[in-house]
Order: sequence, then C-alpha cells, then structure tokens
Amino acid sequence: WDMAKRTAIYSHRRETDRFWAVASHPTLNMFAAGHDGGMLVFKLERERPAYCIHANTLFYVKDRYLRRYELGTSKDLPVMAIRRNGSSQYRSGPHSLTYNPAENSVLICSNTNNVETAYYELYTIPRDVDPSNPEYVEGKRSPGTTAVWVARNKFAVLDKSGQLIIKNLRNEVSKKVHTPPCDSVFFAGTGQLLLKDNDSVTLFDVQQQRVIKSVRISKVKYVVWSPDMSHVALLGRLTLAICNRKLECLCTVTENVRLKSAAWDENKVLLYTTSNHIKYTLTNGDNGIIRTLDLPVYLTAVKGGNVYCLDRECKTRVLNVDTTEYRFKLALVERKYDEVLHMVRTAKLVGQSVIAYLQKKGYPEVALHFVQDQRTRFSLALECGNIDIALEAAKILDDKSCWELLGEAALALGNHQIVEMAYQRTQNFDRLSFLYLITGNIEKLKKMIKIAEVRKDISSQYHNALFVGDVQERVKILKSTGHESLAYLTAATHGLSEEAESLAESLNTHLDKLPEVHPQAKLLMPPPPIMQTEENWPLLTVAKSVFDRVGKDTSLAAATALLEDGDGEGWGDEAELDIDETGDIISRNTGDLMGLEGEDEEEGGEGWDVDDDLVLPPDLDLEPVIGGEGDGYYVPPPKGPSQSDVWSKNSQLPGDHVVAGSFDTAMILLHDQLGVIRFEPFKSHFLTAYTQGRVLVQGIPLLPSIFGYPHRNWREAGARGGLPAVSLKLTELVNKLQAAYQATTGGKFQSAVDKFRSVLLSIPLLVVDTKAQITEAQQLLSICREYILGLSMEIVRKDLPKNTLEDQIVLCEMAAYFTHCEIQPIHSILTLRTALNLFYRLKNFKTASSFARRLLELGPRPDVATQTRKILQACDKNPTDTHKLQYDEHNPFSICGGSYKPIYRGKALEKCPFCQTCYMPEYKGSVCKVCQVAEVGKDCFGLRISTLQFR
Repeated sequence: WDMAKRTAIYSHRRETDRFWAVASHPTLNMFAAGHDGGMLVFKLERERPAYCIHANTLFYVKDRYLRRYELGTSKDLPVMAIRRNGSSQYRSGPHSLTYNPAENSVLICSNTNNVETAYYELYTIPRDVDPSNPEYVEGKRSPGTTAVWVARNKFAVLDKSGQLIIKNLRNEVSKKVHTPPCDSVFFAGTGQLLLKDNDSVTLFDVQQQRVIKSVRISKVKYVVWSPDMSHVALLGRLTLAICNRKLECLCTVTENVRLKSAAWDENKVLLYTTSNHIKYTLTNGDNGIIRTLDLPVYLTAVKGGNVYCLDRECKTRVLNVDTTEYRFKLALVERKYDEVLHMVRTAKLVGQSVIAYLQKKGYPEVALHFVQDQRTRFSLALECGNIDIALEAAKILDDKSCWELLGEAALALGNHQIVEMAYQRTQNFDRLSFLYLITGNIEKLKKMIKIAEVRKDISSQYHNALFVGDVQERVKILKSTGHESLAYLTAATHGLSEEAESLAESLNTHLDKLPEVHPQAKLLMPPPPIMQTEENWPLLTVAKSVFDRVGKDTSLAAATALLEDGDGEGWGDEAELDIDETGDIISRNTGDLMGLEGEDEEEGGEGWDVDDDLVLPPDLDLEPVIGGEGDGYYVPPPKGPSQSDVWSKNSQLPGDHVVAGSFDTAMILLHDQLGVIRFEPFKSHFLTAYTQGRVLVQGIPLLPSIFGYPHRNWREAGARGGLPAVSLKLTELVNKLQAAYQATTGGKFQSAVDKFRSVLLSIPLLVVDTKAQITEAQQLLSICREYILGLSMEIVRKDLPKNTLEDQIVLCEMAAYFTHCEIQPIHSILTLRTALNLFYRLKNFKTASSFARRLLELGPRPDVATQTRKILQACDKNPTDTHKLQYDEHNPFSICGGSYKPIYRGKALEKCPFCQTCYMPEYKGSVCKVCQVAEVGKDCFGLRISTLQFR
C-alpha cells in the first residue's frame, strides 16, 4: 500500500487461508506474514543495483542519480540526475544498465514481472559534469523488456511480444529482426546478441540474421563477458556455465545456494558470489572458495588482490582477497612451472584442499615442498616414489603400518636396504629371511636361525636352515622335535654317516625296520649365491620432474612439456665418456686408458644403447481384392538413402568416408591422395573411427535398438546435406605424441616407433576447419616422419657388428646421420653425445669437434657441458680425421629411408607421397619403410583433411 497515493502496490491472496500476523526483519529488506497454514517471507523491493563496468570506470544507479566510480582513484561522483519513478509499479528500481563509450550514452531498463509495464530509458551523459549540482537529463523512455547496444549508434529492444527491434540514437525504429523465440537478450559483441529462453542460450548474428551457436543452459539470469570477449559466464539461479567465444561450453558449476554476481580477473579466472561466499572457477572447472561474506555483495571488477563490489545499500566497497590458491592452480593448468615453483617457495600454500588438488592432478611432489604434517608427507612421498622422504617421515612417526607400507614401496623399487630396515622394525622375520636369501646374504641368514631359536619358532628355524643349506642344523631340529625318522633320512641322504648311525641305534629300539633311503634321492641344497648383493638393485634412470627444468619451451608445447632433460640408461656407456688431460679415454671401471684397438664394446640392447525364369517367393502370392478396382496390392514408397550414404556423397575427405563405413571409397581416396597401397595397418584406425560415428538408442522391448547419426553441421544439414561429427581430433593426436616422446626419452625405441607410426596413420583420417589446424597437422606429420626415420636407423645400427674397423666406421656414419634428423632439442643432445663419443674413439677429432660445438649450442646440463668442453679442447689439439667417412656435414643432404645413406643436394631422389620420406631412385615403386603403407615415387594430390583444401 502506498500511503501517499493510497493505492495498492502489490497483493498476495491465499484462497483457503487467512493472514493473522506480520513482522518485519530488523535490518534486512524482508518481512514475514503468518497465515492459517504456515508463513510466507517477502522482499519489499529488488536489492541488486543496476551497474555496468567499462575499462576502469563503474557506472551505477543510486537513488535518482547515475554515478561514476573510478577503480584506480576511488573517486565516486554523481554524473547526472535521472527521472524519478513516477508510478508505484516502478518502485523496484532499474534492473540493468548498459554503457556505450562511443556515444557516451546509457540504456537503463526496468524489468518487472509484468512485461506489459516493462520499459527502458535512453540517456546521453553530459560532457561537463558538476558533482556538486548534477544536471538533470531527460531520457527517451519506451516500452520494452530488454534493451542492449549492438553497435556504436544502434541498440536492440525486445518488445512485449518477443519481437527484436533495432533502434537508432533518436529512439527510432531502424528495422525488425526475426529471431528464435526468446524472453531476454544480452550483449555479445558488435552485431551479435545472446538470446535467452527457459532452456538454452543462443548466439545470434543481427546483421546476417542467423543463429551461430546454441548451448543448453536453463534459466540464465546474467551474462558476464571477459574483458577481451574470449570467454563468457552464464549465471542461472544455481548453475554457472563458462563458454568460449563460439559458445562452446567449457565447464559448469552447480551451487547449493543462489548465485549473485560474477566478474573476471586479468588471468581469465572467474570470481563469483553466492549469499555468503566469494568463490572462483577456472575455465577447466576447477573451483574453490576465496573468502566468506557477512552480507551479499555484487562483484563489479577484480584487480589483482582487490575485489570491487556494490553492497545492497548501493555503496561501493573494496575487499582484499588472497588469490594465491587459484593463481597456483592456474599456473599448473597452463604449465607455467616456473611460476609454480616460485609460489611453492614464497607463498603460504596450506590446507588439505590444495594437497588433494595436487594429488588429483598428478603433482604430489609439489606438495612435498610445503607440507609439514609427517603422515601427509609420508603418503605423498610414497605416491611420487620419493623413498628417502618417506623414510624420514616413517622414522618420526614410528608406526607399524607406515613401516609396512614403506617396505612394500621400497621392495617394488628394489631398495632392499630400506626393505630390510622396515622388516626389522615390524619384526617380519619370514619376509626378512627371504630377503636375505634373494640377496645372497648367508651370514645374516645364519643369524636368523639363531634368532628363530631364541624366539622358539621351529618352523622359521627350519626354513632358514633350508635357505642356508645347513644339513646338520636341519637334522638337529628334526631330532629335537621328535621327527627322528626324518632326521635319519636327512642325515643318510646327505652323507652324515656318524649322525645317521647314532639315529639308527635310537630308532632300532622302537622300530622293527629303519626307513629306507631312496636310491635316487637328490640333495636338498640351495644353489650357492654367486655374488652377495650389497647395493640396491639398479634402476632405470627416470626423467627429472618438470619442476627441475623450467623455461625450456619447444614447438608443440602441449606435447613436449613432459620431455625431461635426462637420458635413460638405454643410451648406455657411449653417452658417457671420461678423458684425461691429454685427451685419452679412461675406462669407468678400471681407470685404465683405452684406445680404439681392442676395445670390447657393450652389446647393444633395446633402446638408446648408443648404440558381392525368375522365381518369386511364395509370400508374395496375392489374394483377389473384393470390391476393389485397383491392382489388388500395395506398393510401399521407396526407402530413402541412409545417412552413411549421404555422408559419403557430401564429402571428399577420407576421414568422413571411414566414419560413414564406406571403407572402399575411403581406400580409393587414400590411394589417389596419398598413394596408399597397403591398408592392413589402417584396420584398427578405420574400425575405431567407424564406431565413434554412431550412437545407439535403446528401443522398446522386443524391438531392435535405433542408430543415431550425429552431424557436425546439424543446423543446416537437412535430410541430404549432413556431414559426420568429428570423431578424431587433433588434440588427441598431440596427446598421443606425448607418450611417444616419453618412450623416446626412456630409450624404448621400438615402442616409440610404433607410437609415432600410429599417430602418423591417424593424420589422414582427421577433419579440421581452419588453415592453422591444417598447418599443425602437417607439422605433426613431419615430426612423426623424422622420429620414425631416425629411431629406425638407430635400431638397425645397434644390431650391426662392431668387431672390425670397417664396422666401427659404418656405426659412426649412421650415428652422424641421426644427428641431422629434425627432432626435439633434448633428443638432439642425446644423438650428438653418441656421435661425439663414437667419433672421438675413432680419432676423427675434426668431425668430433663439430659435434661438440653443435652440442654446446643446444645448452645441455652443466655436467654434460663440462665434459663436452674437455673433449672439444682435446680435439682442437689435433683437428684432423684419421679415417675417411661417407659424411659431409657442410653439404646438405636427406637420408634415404631404405638404405639409410645420405642423398646430397642435387642428386636424383624419389619421395613417399604420404610421409615425404626421401629415397634413392632404385626404391621407386616399393612400399615406404617409414609409413609402411604408401608407394614410393607415386604422383598424388597430397594430404586432404579439410574442405578448405578443395576451394
């Protein structure tokens, strides 16, 4: 009820109940009304202020003024006075505010529940502002539920009938736009709008009057764009969704209480508020709480550690928040490991949530840098395999369960010394005895016999005697436990005559006949240990953590971020070379000087060891039709084409034909485009892509399931214009490339070749949209080719004989060729170290010095750099080559994929039309040894993975 006008503003009626009591909240904008059946709580008016942010300026409406707040200087001034709400239906105040910086104008909208009374106002802000006496500006008011800017001099209005109207700055209608049904619109950049209905949000192009993209998110209330318009947050009542510029949903967050507001910070992290918290979410969905709130606030901007907001009294506030947690998570997600390490060292990262996050993301070693709780440190150390830290924590905790877990982990890593300690602490004598047995520690096994005797554990004592092979002890134990017959057989079998005779006399007193010794009995003796294992079992050299190497970036960063600057043991001793001051090679084992002659090289193992009259069926017999003048039978309409056939007809890309199941046409396309003649290696790739191109919908009982055919162009496809949804994405291949890189670094060459070839064969089945993706796919193909060629050559090289000088020369040539393969710098370092050491041993010092300089240019580890400089100094003393090799580093060449010989520039060559591997002319017509599917020298169109390549 309006006391002044004596009119009713709003009424609420319950037909079956009577209201008896009313009470207001002492501080909040709420009151309660009690009735016969319960109670209702009302808000008197809307509390969220109308505001918008532009650059560092906040515009908002308070009372009857439009105010401007400068974020940097905290100046809060009234800009102009606006019309008071003249009728009771507008008492709730403005709903939204949008600002046009080009024309210095604002649109202020009311949005009551009744669309018949909704309106908007267009104001132009005065150029000269007097804060002490703000100028009253008359606005242009018109009916409409929503008004937003779409260009510098045009804005869009959604009228009460749902029609979208474009108006100019004089508030005149320019044109009407037909849109999908919607109940609200939001700004989405120049010439574009977001249309919202109850179930979805649609990105709409106003100029072309077409729908660009739609995403299913229900009941969106607010839209918040990032400063660069690359991401958008869609806020519903309880659900928050983050989408990119193309309106592809990146993540959703669901809350238990209402969402109030949101704002982006400079790192593209979204901060949002609920009734009692300020929270954050990354674009990948990782979220958390920043701080609690006493009363709800509405975020306007985030600058560093300051959050600018408006409260329910429409007062500007600045809250200080700790952004460490989400900056730390963001750095991990974006692989900024140098920033992660800096924050670990300097920031106070505490809380189980951070630890749990690091464990979930696979970085337990990072948490070890700041966790103080010993039990947590123990669990993290075991998870990341850090036995030393786990041992320290176990000693402090001194808990039996911890020692048992430590023993299992150490045993899996072959650290038998810690295993021994753990078994001793837990008094696990049986496992301890078996440990001594497999490590050949006979002395401690004998002590275990005595310990078992003290513990009066006969079974353990006998087992230890068996492990040691102590026959006399076994006879003694059997005799003392009353098993004299077994004692006699043991003694007699093992040749203990005196003991056997003594036992025979004792047995004769109560046995009629002595047990017979089997004539072919074998001695139960354990094999003697050849050598006692004093040291822990050898381990493969694992790659260093990415946190030990920061700032090294290469192409395809997402795929190479996991490359480590560590060489696996597969590189062998050729990657490690010691020389003295005179330049002679020193053996690592004996310390003696070694030369080329008579050198016994280690046999190469797997990995980097340096080395398709008419008889009709009876069911078609027709009975005459009574009273009919027709032919007496029904002819059904012809069956339409299947979507698989449609896909094949609409595309010239092999990937689309494979997904459609038209393998024969896909093979024809691969043959014409890439010269493929062997299709067996494609079988698994074809089947995988085919199964991913269909969905199965379960029908009603007793009926078969229904196949669905998802389209990537479903909006404009129609019945005969569809194309299959993309089943294989470029990012999947980049992820597979990571595994191939890791296998290469670990020295597992054959496994790495298989992985690279799998990626290579998947590339022709890609379907991409942009020129950048085409270029990246071609780059990916080139990477796979270089690695397959180089690693295959290295596998062949390690199987070659190494006895004669000619053999050594061939090995050196192939190692030198490998250094010219275009591979990642970390792997180039390893190939150069191999070639450098081989050439130094061959006394080709001039070429060795060239390898040394190339190696130093790549920036190896300090210890490798020091060793390389020593070799370089020794080579510079005698810069000559003792032996002539078929290798000229100054003359550009390609490596033949068949003979692994150089093809120098200007020489005739043939290429594989698929992978572009070079071959000598005699290999023309053969199958490429790199891709293993294409014909060398065949003239083809080339790789086709996008419709852009046919334009």
